[in-house]
Amino acid sequence: MSTLARIVPNSAHPADDAAELSRLEARLPPLLSVIAGMVDLTGFFTLGHIFTAHITGNLVVAAAAAVQGGPFNLAQALAIPVFMLALAVVWLIAQASHRRGPSLARLLLLVQFLLLAAVLIFSVITKPSTNQHALMAGIAVMIAVSAMACQYALLRLAIPGAISTAVMTGNLTNTVLSLMDLSSSRHPLLPVDADRLRRSLHLLFGFLAGCVIAAAAVSWLGDWAWSLPVALAAVALALR
Repeated sequence: MSTLARIVPNSAHPADDAAELSRLEARLPPLLSVIAGMVDLTGFFTLGHIFTAHITGNLVVAAAAAVQGGPFNLAQALAIPVFMLALAVVWLIAQASHRRGPSLARLLLLVQFLLLAAVLIFSVITKPSTNQHALMAGIAVMIAVSAMACQYALLRLAIPGAISTAVMTGNLTNTVLSLMDLSSSRHPLLPVDADRLRRSLHLLFGFLAGCVIAAAAVSWLGDWAWSLPVALAAVALALR
């Protein structure tokens, strides 16, 4: 079944839902990838070198610190179980709302916006960047991790045909292999899908742009750098 057919069975306007889902599938993931890049980079620089978007990267950092005898960062250890818990909570929200497709996407975009706004307010008030291994930084990490869990769950639950904004290694792999197939005169090894290649490129460039912009923002704005992903989350919420 195609993505456009996966809409609410009892919807009063299934054609309108299908059209809006198609628009969201095309426009939303690139914007969310920019947000993910901003959140990951801002969190890494201001909250103790913890990945708030690429959650499993914390396993690598924690293992390296353990082998080298570095200081133990409890927030790194908690990031993955908190991410899993947040995913479960988002699933419960989706089930309780009885929404599907675009309607569910709007609800979860609102949740993401509120969580990122909470990170911004909390960071501006408590200044966790001044003591990145203290309790306040750990709390900020968990809120940011929950926001990213909401984003990734949003794509899987509401727009299942969209490419993930989290698996940048996978997107990079698909992009390079697809480009090799397109440039070869031999029989392609992968299914020819120019649209998916284009979307993967958009996500890669979006995430990179988010990282670069966030790096500059952290240098200039400090904890106020969280205002940028909050602003883009508001744009995503208003997207139609």
